[in-house]
Amino acid sequence: MKKLLIVEDDSIFANTLMRRLTKHGFDCMHVETNSAALLACHSHKPEYILLDMKLAQETTLSIITPIRQSRPQSRIILLTGFASISTAVNAIKLGADDYLSKPLDTQTLLAALNESKASEVETNTEIDGETLSAEQVQWQHIQQVLKANDGNISATARQLSMHRRTLQRKLQKKSQF
Repeated sequence: MKKLLIVEDDSIFANTLMRRLTKHGFDCMHVETNSAALLACHSHKPEYILLDMKLAQETTLSIITPIRQSRPQSRIILLTGFASISTAVNAIKLGADDYLSKPLDTQTLLAALNESKASEVETNTEIDGETLSAEQVQWQHIQQVLKANDGNISATARQLSMHRRTLQRKLQKKSQF
């Protein structure tokens, strides 16, 4: 079984994730604080880590780097209900492998968890050995949120806290990446 650590302060949501992911071959462990997450990384030795960005009194952005240092081969995915492009860029720079907006369906989460290391380097942080720019990470995040909203521009713009016309202009520009 693949070991998965879920850092989430909403126990109902965490239990739902654990039930869903256990059915797909994950051995899940749930913690609710940053300090518990850091301890669990040493004891549970997870291959996959889901971090809820905003816990009750803290943010998990501060533990991405220490987790990455202690578990360099683990896949770290940040989950948030407060999606913003700047946070996505920051999370990737700190060492997260992916950034997903809540609510999310099981298939999207499984796709992010099961993405191979080779493809994550190519799609999330590097292309042909070069680090992605903030604009490229922003473009990827927009595409991900747009896909999660089934191509609905208005819903995507709301979720990104962006004016609909601004989003349309960004989408109309030819992708350079």
